[in-house]
Amino acid sequence: MAPVADEPNPYLANPRWVVAELVADAARRRHPADILAIGVHGSLAHGDDTDTSDVDLVVVTYRRGAGPQPVTRRVDGVLVDLGVVGAEEYLRHARTLSTSWPLAADRYVTTKPIHDPDAWLEKLRDVHLGRLAEARTAEFTALAREAWCRGASAHARATRLAAWYETDTALLMLAEARLAAATVVGLLTRTYFRNGADAVRRTGVASADLSELGTILRDQAKDLADRGRPVDGTVSDLFDR
Repeated sequence: MAPVADEPNPYLANPRWVVAELVADAARRRHPADILAIGVHGSLAHGDDTDTSDVDLVVVTYRRGAGPQPVTRRVDGVLVDLGVVGAEEYLRHARTLSTSWPLAADRYVTTKPIHDPDAWLEKLRDVHLGRLAEARTAEFTALAREAWCRGASAHARATRLAAWYETDTALLMLAEARLAAATVVGLLTRTYFRNGADAVRRTGVASADLSELGTILRDQAKDLADRGRPVDGTVSDLFDR
């Protein structure tokens, strides 16, 4: 059943919901003719937010460039990330598979409406799920190979920096390589994650050191080759996807 517009929110005892409602109300007052829907995603939408959680809001507008400007600001002690996107652009994103899919899909599937009289956010979810249903395995393995290459590059830089005793910078590259390896897993298994921290935790790479991560990346390279997407190739292979 489609959500009723402006029905009372049962979560108003939650200070993050209070802030989300206040921001949504202000956006609608300032841009009454521009806003199609407003929702929250992330931990607040899942109902497992804590006192340290952000409020991730998305404002969907009828036209690209309309409505409020995207902004991040702390309001009443709560960090608010206000995203703004045109409806057609957002639907286009929902239909697009990319290497960031495991980190982006959750917002298409799990966005809780604050203002959505036409149930547009349900349409966003259905469009994305429809795209997944028609996606071929080869699409995901090709994307996984791209993610693997980014991970291998970050791992190589981390290894070189560690050898030069550039420890802090090496740790940054190691974190990037871990996330890329987790993304490979997400793409190969069609699993999406809440965020980067969730991705590395659920795939078991959060605590992998340089040596362990190197082994993981080698195993992933073999898996990709077995699936017909080898990471190594010739010059001609660069142009024959």
